[in-house]
Order: sequence, then structure tokens, then C-alpha cells
Amino acid sequence: MQQSDLQQFLTDFTADRLALLQRHEAGARVVSHYDFNNAYQYVISREETQIGWLQSALAELGASLPPPSRTISVPEVEAKGAGDGRTAFRGILEDDMRHLGACVDQWRPRVTVMTHARHRIMLDVILGESREHQRVFEQAAAGMEDVLGKRTGGVARQGAVLPTRWME
Repeated sequence: MQQSDLQQFLTDFTADRLALLQRHEAGARVVSHYDFNNAYQYVISREETQIGWLQSALAELGASLPPPSRTISVPEVEAKGAGDGRTAFRGILEDDMRHLGACVDQWRPRVTVMTHARHRIMLDVILGESREHQRVFEQAAAGMEDVLGKRTGGVARQGAVLPTRWME
């Protein structure tokens, strides 16, 4: 693989990953269920780390971070009263599952045949973590509130996450 081909490959991959990251950030602003929002925060944190790896790889090739390849909209939340909080966000979570699965399905065959070993391994790690994130969203969509761990002390779940981080 020529350096220009590798740069274009990494640029295209990064643009797709940035689109997913922005979609997950948008989803986290909508999904107010505490445990499901924590799952989003976990996924977003890992994706930000992965984008850092990709940015470094691109910088080595003299390229900068591209814009996201597209904007992925967030589905509507089920109507109030349509669920118990665990089901109200199912459509959004299932949509994230589909987008992650499609990304892995699109990129896995192309990454497998890459000749640049270091970047191929990095992309394999990113795609493997994407499959894990897909499972996290699948479990959340199924209503499993303890996707990141069990609550101690039998404390009841209550409250919700605000759509913005900082309020003044």
C-alpha cells in the first residue's frame, strides 16, 4: 500500500468514525436514563481515545483530521408514558447498534487485507471495540440497566441525566 493510499484509507476511516462519535454524542444528549447515558459516556470516551490514535497516524502521514463523513440523525424518543424509562430509548439504542454493525461490516474486510501491520492492528482494535460497543447498546436496548456493572446495596434507580453537561 502506497503512502498516499494509506493516507486516504485512514482519512476515510477516520471520517466515518467521527460521524459515529458525533452521533453518539447526540444520542447521549437525548438518552436521559442514567445507566444508559453512562453507557454512552463510556463509549464516547473510548471513541475519543481512538480518534486520538487515528489523528496521530494521520499526522505521521502529513494529514490532518478530516470532517465527519456525514451527519447521522437521532431517532425520535418514544412518547412519554410509552415505556418505563428502560424502553423509551430503545429506538435510539437499536439505531446505534445498527450503525456500529454497519461500520464494522464495511471496514473489516478492507482492514484485513491492509499490508501496513501497525495501522492494521490499530484499526482491528478499533473495530473490535466497536463490536463491544454494539453489544453494550444491544443490552441497553433490551432494557438491561446494569450494562456497565451492578448497583450495590439495592438502591433504587431514580432521576435522569440532563441534556447538557454544565448549567449556569
